[in-house]
Amino acid sequence: MNALELTDVGFTYGPRPALDGVGFALAPGSFNALLGPNGAGKSTLIALLTRLYDLQRGEIAVFGHSLRREPRKALAQLGVVFQQSTLDLDLSVEQNLRYHAALHGLPGKLATLRIERELERQQLTPRRRDKVRLLNGGHRRRVEIARALLHEPRLLLLDEASAGLDPASRNGLNRHVRQLCREQGVTVLWTTHLLDELQPTDHLLVLQNGRLAADGAAASLGEGGVAAAFERLTA
Repeated sequence: MNALELTDVGFTYGPRPALDGVGFALAPGSFNALLGPNGAGKSTLIALLTRLYDLQRGEIAVFGHSLRREPRKALAQLGVVFQQSTLDLDLSVEQNLRYHAALHGLPGKLATLRIERELERQQLTPRRRDKVRLLNGGHRRRVEIARALLHEPRLLLLDEASAGLDPASRNGLNRHVRQLCREQGVTVLWTTHLLDELQPTDHLLVLQNGRLAADGAAASLGEGGVAAAFERLTA
């Protein structure tokens, strides 16, 4: 069973198509990168995956659950880290996590166990009582990842999660997310415009003018590496 499967997905804003016949599949436990220039359709696709927009055409399934017919089951498998932070800056790290656990209906004891686990996994235990506004960008992203994993999703969507981070924090976040794939079996869809965040073995998806211009391993895109291939595909 694929972690995520899109079939003939289409979406229009009035007469203008934002996505046209997009289809791909992500394998469980894989790291997948979604690229595309501004206006290519990435934001629309993310909005459809998170149900901020209703699907107009085609099908989206998360671990076999249709996002259209079984939205609760599909979304229960999905954790999301948006580009713009949605943490409460005046709450502590732990308070942000507890609030999210309550939204997902996790019982108190289970919430505590999972919060402790994620704090340790994200190396945030020493900062648990710090207000989020005291954290740097890299640590805030780790809080958001911890929050996204509390309900144990099998698919993690990170929308430009490294935007605004310094190079050290950006590289650390990238390594950490890849570690989740290897050690926890989490499937990751990582949207980015920074080509140096990619590795040759990554599954690469390139959107251009609402269509899928590439779908395969980064190393298979031709001569010149990912940068040359991206320039060629989006010219």
